[in-house]
Amino acid sequence: MSRKNRVPLADRVARAAEAALVAQHFVSAIDVLTGIGWLDPGAAERWRRGQIDCLEEVVQIDAPRISKAIRLFGSWATAKELLPSPTAYVGRTPDRPTLRFSRSGNPAIENSYRTHWVSPELSEKKRARLAETASRPPELVVIQPLNTAWICHRCGGSGDLLMMETPGPACLRCVGLDDLTYLPAGDALLTRRAKSKSSRHAVVVRFSRTRGRYERQGLLVEPQALADAPQAT
Repeated sequence: MSRKNRVPLADRVARAAEAALVAQHFVSAIDVLTGIGWLDPGAAERWRRGQIDCLEEVVQIDAPRISKAIRLFGSWATAKELLPSPTAYVGRTPDRPTLRFSRSGNPAIENSYRTHWVSPELSEKKRARLAETASRPPELVVIQPLNTAWICHRCGGSGDLLMMETPGPACLRCVGLDDLTYLPAGDALLTRRAKSKSSRHAVVVRFSRTRGRYERQGLLVEPQALADAPQAT
């Protein structure tokens, strides 16, 4: 594409932001960076899992252009009279670390990433519900490996289930989830009851070579929660 035919960055940001706003009634910096093609969703997911130190490491453009896009997004949101909603971003790991967006860690930059912009057309109740959902910690994900000959990078052990970390796979004992009980998928009501009663849980997935994606196999829940679930009303 010739230089004169390139779409201005401001227009690309506006289009990506508008599409996200229409789809979900709010829009974030991550939505914009993904929408303009600078951030791969898979890389963003690895960041959420704690496998990447900061989000900007995987944004496929230089720092000045990232900063410009974020500024343009903020200006667009203000012009549209959207309502700012500070949002918590924590990792998809048992220790729930606060995720870092920028290389610098500058509080103002971090805040610009964490701010979701919400449609003013929503009622106060719906805006509160959106904010609560967005700030909810993501579910922990445990993998049922296809190859059972794997080794925990922390202790050298193994097992039927693992959690991926930056250096490699880790066993459930090392990540502090070995006290949980496995509940296979199949009984939706039992799963829902056990999950609601368990203060900690993790989704168990297994890679499907046929479909080329990870699929849910069940849930890890606290033993007492599973024991109490059948009696729930």
